[in-house]
Amino acid sequence: MDDRLKKMKEKSKLRRQLLAQQLGASGGDSIGELLTSREEQESKRLKFTGEQKDDTHQSGGYPKASDIALPGVPAGPTKVLISREKKREGKSIAQENTEDSENNKDDYEGEDVEEVVYKDSSHFLKGTQSANPHNDYCQHFVDTGQRPHNFIRDVGLADRFEEYPKLRELIRLKDEIISERATPPMYLQCDLDMFDLDDLECKFDVLYIDPPLEEYQRRAAGTTFNWKPWTWDEILKLEIEKVAAQRSFLFLWCGSHEGLNEGRKCLKKWGFRRCEDICWIKTNKTNPGNTKYLEPDAIFQHTKEHCLMGIKGTVRRSTDGDFIHANVDIDLIITEEPELGSTEKPTEIFHIMEHFCLGRRRLHLFAVDDTLRPGWLSVGPSLSSSNFSADLYNSYFSSGPENLIVGSTQEIETLRPKSPTGKHKGDAGGRGGGNAATRGGPGARGRGMVRGGMMRGAGFQGRGGRGFVSFSVR
Repeated sequence: MDDRLKKMKEKSKLRRQLLAQQLGASGGDSIGELLTSREEQESKRLKFTGEQKDDTHQSGGYPKASDIALPGVPAGPTKVLISREKKREGKSIAQENTEDSENNKDDYEGEDVEEVVYKDSSHFLKGTQSANPHNDYCQHFVDTGQRPHNFIRDVGLADRFEEYPKLRELIRLKDEIISERATPPMYLQCDLDMFDLDDLECKFDVLYIDPPLEEYQRRAAGTTFNWKPWTWDEILKLEIEKVAAQRSFLFLWCGSHEGLNEGRKCLKKWGFRRCEDICWIKTNKTNPGNTKYLEPDAIFQHTKEHCLMGIKGTVRRSTDGDFIHANVDIDLIITEEPELGSTEKPTEIFHIMEHFCLGRRRLHLFAVDDTLRPGWLSVGPSLSSSNFSADLYNSYFSSGPENLIVGSTQEIETLRPKSPTGKHKGDAGGRGGGNAATRGGPGARGRGMVRGGMMRGAGFQGRGGRGFVSFSVR
């Protein structure tokens, strides 16, 4: 017991020493002095010693954080921005100390916002003064309009994988093979509310729908638009089920408000099950003042949009590697917000869809001229021209089943993340295997029953439970 207590004391002492170095304290015992304001320190010292306040100031008070040299940290005062109102408050405090007043005299003159030298750490350790350089990004958002996610580093595709060379190489190889196997860009200008999708004469593996929502126009009230917004009732009437392949994926942008519920209704009506939700986080580095609009009934500031992903048919991550490559990309996109009223979406969404699904038949509804892309059939009312031919488009996939798939290489298969497999999967015999218990028969132990011979593994127990080894994308 004594040894354990001794170890705990040593760890506590070490933690205090490390904390003292970070806070600029002279030792572990003086941390408490830095965590209180100068006025509190002064009152405590007067109460304990009985000295007068003026005598304390003459003696110099406690040592300042800037006077303590830390290993590996350059010594010197900290500079921050301060407003004219803050200058008046700071000036009265600085005059209490002759040395501080001389050093900071020039800092309180000039423009409305200037640099001020803080020589005491108490300004940074207590309260939520937004003019001080702490990590309170929420207060910084209130003061400046700069969203907290503006300060997330390495979010672009060029810098994201710098520290992950294998993943960077995987992305490069996948982009190469996708580019080689992509069909020429084809596009069709039409009014989707009157166009019969059966006229495309093709079933698609990936369907990407980016409707011009009413929500986008609400954000920029008073602005004139050259496109007609679509209501969710109109979007629901689209007969997407006519052009969806037996196993296919759908990506639907649904905004940040009512579309979260209405988009799910659309997926259900079109025969898709929602399996993922891609979130677009919007930065506002170039336009920090764009923070005033609030959606009706909204409680928080909306700084993101959602893209719902649906699946049709049965696709398993562990067995359908010829059709999907799961776990390559993440479900988060961080890019700059477009101008108000714009329907522009980040290009990264195309990378996510192409990296994931290896089907070559890809349809983009509500496309515009800026989104035309090799490997995609783009359809929309805002396109300026058309070059679509159903016979020519279907000829790209008619020579054999292998032409429906992008394909892969041994290097890609080696680098890409693999989905986990169940324990003792071979012993279970797969779906309806001979070694697995059949439906209605006795379980592995006790009264456990499994459906269709699909077991979580040998030794699975339960009372009427159903275990699965398939890892379906749900």
